[in-house]
Amino acid sequence: MHRTWQNPHVLLVLMSIAMPVAFSAWTVLLNNFVVERAGFTGVEIGILQSLREVPGFLAFTTVFVLLLLREQTFAVLALLLLGIGVAMTGLFPSALGLYLTTVLMSTGFHYFEVLKQSLALQWYSKADAPRAFGKLISVGSITSLAVYAVLWVLLAPLRIDYVWIFLLAGSLCCGLALFMWFGFPKFEGEHKQTRSLVLKRRYWLFYALQFFSGARRQIFMVFAAFLMVEKFGYSAAQVTTLFLANYAFNWLFAERIGGLIGRVGERKALTIEYVGLVVVFTAYAFVENAYVAAGLYIVDHMFFALAIAIKTYFQKIASPEDIASTAGVSFTINHIAAVIIPAALGLVWVVSHSAVFLIGTGFAICSLLLSQNIPSRPVEGNEVVWGHVRADA
Repeated sequence: MHRTWQNPHVLLVLMSIAMPVAFSAWTVLLNNFVVERAGFTGVEIGILQSLREVPGFLAFTTVFVLLLLREQTFAVLALLLLGIGVAMTGLFPSALGLYLTTVLMSTGFHYFEVLKQSLALQWYSKADAPRAFGKLISVGSITSLAVYAVLWVLLAPLRIDYVWIFLLAGSLCCGLALFMWFGFPKFEGEHKQTRSLVLKRRYWLFYALQFFSGARRQIFMVFAAFLMVEKFGYSAAQVTTLFLANYAFNWLFAERIGGLIGRVGERKALTIEYVGLVVVFTAYAFVENAYVAAGLYIVDHMFFALAIAIKTYFQKIASPEDIASTAGVSFTINHIAAVIIPAALGLVWVVSHSAVFLIGTGFAICSLLLSQNIPSRPVEGNEVVWGHVRADA
């Protein structure tokens, strides 16, 4: 007999807590750690971030692992791997050491993200999904807020060394993963999932949106944060303050944004996101004031919750049995550009910061144009406004 809290929603909430405990700490500390302890420049950070995305590029292999493991079991194991990688990061302050621990951490992170998305799309109904995804983002955001608040205390007043902070964050993630392993029964989805690669022509718009989302997001994740440290001299504590502002917004508004997507539809929601990102990336290219740059960083992050619309668009057009396999394939597509862009734009960065962000503007414009092809009521058989294919293709 299961207790009332032993249900899929609570498990997804706990997963949404465990991941940012480790990954948020890693993200906020990384730029300062690599500059201060390993002497990184834009070239090395670009290589590291490209290596970080290789496991995302290989996310399609999820479907092969699922021949041996349940999705839920695999998700918990991925969280353990993420925690171990983060815990070890501070112990190896060299280029090679950081590259290796980053790949380890990233393997767990990317497999987990694929599996969490797949499980949520299977466990939530189409009507509930937008708000439910928003709620999970809110949970992750309030967790990140707590992590950043603790980090600020550890970094500023207490001056705890990076090594111990990485170790603490990774260990907490591992502890939560073990609790999920032993504390929850194994849940089954309503539809048995395909255990082979799924790549269908009728999903082409979803794949294209994922590709440009990955390309654009890398510029924000890698170079917007690096701009704060390298150009404007932000300390780790100041970067943490920026992250606090970002996640405060998501905590307060992500669930409401999910509800908004449910009301206005995916096309309008993504149009708002991409128009905003065109403006933000163009402004990044020419910003010279540290406070304006911080404001752009916060505004940039505010648009992230609207990306829920890509997931709910896919849920509406997909055959239910395709969800697990396509989640892995879509992550691979999302990371095709992500593997190349950080290293390639790291070289551009040395020559011109502005050029990197103007390339981001171009990616946002491509996404905006693609989003206009989403039907007002997407369903299986009505996937796009133009470029229709047979429903079984």
